[in-house]
Amino acid sequence: MKLQSHLAALLMAAACATTLHAEPLPAGSSQRSVSINGEIIELHTYKPSQYADGPILLVLHGLGANASGYRDYAIPLADARGFLVVAPLFDRKRFPVWRYQTGGIVRNQRAEGEFAVEPEAQWMGRTFLAIINAVRTAENRPDLSYSLIGHSAGGQTLSRFAAFVPHQARHIIIANPSTYLWPSREERFPFGFGGLPGKMVDDTALQRYLAQPVTLLLGTADNQRGGDLNVTAGAERQGSNRLERGHNAYRAAQQLARDRGWAFNWRLVEVPDVGHSARRMFGSAEALTTLPAY
Repeated sequence: MKLQSHLAALLMAAACATTLHAEPLPAGSSQRSVSINGEIIELHTYKPSQYADGPILLVLHGLGANASGYRDYAIPLADARGFLVVAPLFDRKRFPVWRYQTGGIVRNQRAEGEFAVEPEAQWMGRTFLAIINAVRTAENRPDLSYSLIGHSAGGQTLSRFAAFVPHQARHIIIANPSTYLWPSREERFPFGFGGLPGKMVDDTALQRYLAQPVTLLLGTADNQRGGDLNVTAGAERQGSNRLERGHNAYRAAQQLARDRGWAFNWRLVEVPDVGHSARRMFGSAEALTTLPAY
């Protein structure tokens, strides 16, 4: 029975992957699934009616795991810039905080000494890239460029993605996250590089992080302490609210790059009078400036 169940699961995964690969995504809003490392991931997609082989925009949802809503929030960006929107659903049961927000890199984040790092193939960022490649295959365009945008919890995971996962993203837009990966070995992971082994924490790693095409997209009214704000000690050292933490993270990264003479490719863009709202952040004129036409 166990063998039969295992075979059934494999066939189901293969069927889902085949469904995605069988044909390009249709125009408008749609939903499909793909198997990534044996896990079925639901994708909520949008293709503009006049789509002409534009880049993929991977959209990462917040704690509420509202992937279809986030897909819809990104439609104005897609229509204006010709993007193919892909918004994966990462449910909280399979993708708890350690795996989603902090990248799946370290499971036991309370351990002392050097952390035990999870296999790189299982990191969240690798899942993002596998999804992008699956969509490229469906579109029969293995060369499609891509950008990533994440809000709140989705912004947190992109902070860790930018630091540790080799990629070819054109833009990494981190909007209103509760915490950042600080460019410092003094703060322990997930708030900094401290406790991670070897080449993950050397100067080359820090230099690479600061050279990433990162944009911090901050709502000027996202300055409250309610809701799902992370208030652990490591988070509080970054600032008292999301807006303050974003400014502090940017300044820390900018100062380190200046002190070391390193390249610094981060940007900070503010959205006036917007709080912790993905819909208003993604729909703003400022968000549009972070994603130039291809």
